[in-house]
Amino acid sequence: LMRPLQGCRGRGVVVGTVTLCLAAGWALQTPGGVSLVVPQPNINATVAQNILLSVEYSCRGVATIEWKHVSSWGTTSIVEWRSGNYVNISTVYKDRVTTFENGSIQLRNVGMRDAGYYFVTVMEEHGTNAYGTIVVNVYEIIYEDLHFVAVLFAFLAAVSAVLICFMWLCNKSLHLFQKKTTHKLTASTTEEIELETIEC
Repeated sequence: LMRPLQGCRGRGVVVGTVTLCLAAGWALQTPGGVSLVVPQPNINATVAQNILLSVEYSCRGVATIEWKHVSSWGTTSIVEWRSGNYVNISTVYKDRVTTFENGSIQLRNVGMRDAGYYFVTVMEEHGTNAYGTIVVNVYEIIYEDLHFVAVLFAFLAAVSAVLICFMWLCNKSLHLFQKKTTHKLTASTTEEIELETIEC
């Protein structure tokens, strides 16, 4: 009775060792996951600007990249593609998105609605996933400020023109006054000379 038990135990150890070796070999052959780097997690842009949502991923297998946009208006799928294969761009972003091999996307002509969170997911074919987030702030160009500067410049130009005209008028008046004073002095001098002649 003791011998069969030892035989079973011996066989169990061998089977366990073989299973462990096969599992280790399978694990070594399976791609070692996926990594994702987001070099610029915050982006500030102005309306109508083009922005690059830059990432860099690496994996040994075939990866599927997916981008989503989350804002106060809701969640929108932007694009999904498999490296070396198809690209599926949402109709909302059809003419505005360019994809790159490293997982990055370029978004053209941004508007206020493009502000928010951009989530990228890199899914490896063996089930390993990596996630990244980029926050995008979009600012309007304040045309009111430019309008104020233009109005201020026009006002200063008008004031300068009025001052120049005023100085020109003052100069003309001064010349006229000087001419009259000179004429009076000449007339009074002539009268004095005539009076002296009469007295003599």
